[in-house]
Amino acid sequence: MEHLYYLVSQLPAFSVNDDSNQKLPLTVEYFKDLCARFMSDKAKIMAENLTLEPPLETESTGSPFLDQWYEKERNLRLALAQLRALKMKKDNKDLPSTSDGEVIQAARTATGMDSPLSAEQFLNQYRMSVLDKLAPMDMFSVDAVFNYGLKLMLAERMKKFNRDEGLASYHKIYDSILGENK
Repeated sequence: MEHLYYLVSQLPAFSVNDDSNQKLPLTVEYFKDLCARFMSDKAKIMAENLTLEPPLETESTGSPFLDQWYEKERNLRLALAQLRALKMKKDNKDLPSTSDGEVIQAARTATGMDSPLSAEQFLNQYRMSVLDKLAPMDMFSVDAVFNYGLKLMLAERMKKFNRDEGLASYHKIYDSILGENK
């Protein structure tokens, strides 16, 4: 039996601010542990399998909210792949295409940025806005818990970004692509 009121009441509010060094109030691991204690077996498995990387093939999760999220994220990743291939003058005919104009515009904006860090920050903010748009009205629903979990995962990912480390990694990858070992 689900006890979503108990679960939701234990989930602290948090905000995502790229400039803030403020620690998140809980980890994704702790969130999933809470879900395991208060959700039905089916929902518990779905919460445990929450991911920011949807499967390439469309498959129903059993949650309309998760299905919509995964579809948007899948389309964003495909649009990014197509635009990056186009930018590098590589063949992208094997990639599936998307007709979601909002997703295509977000991908174009991100690929047009000079800084990979700025592009990632923009994409994460876009993803947060998508989650806000898809958020269920009932804040004590299973889908609301999934929404919270995905936002927490995004926030945790955003907190891991470090400008200096990212720049060093970028240059290392770029140099290896060009064949320049320093």
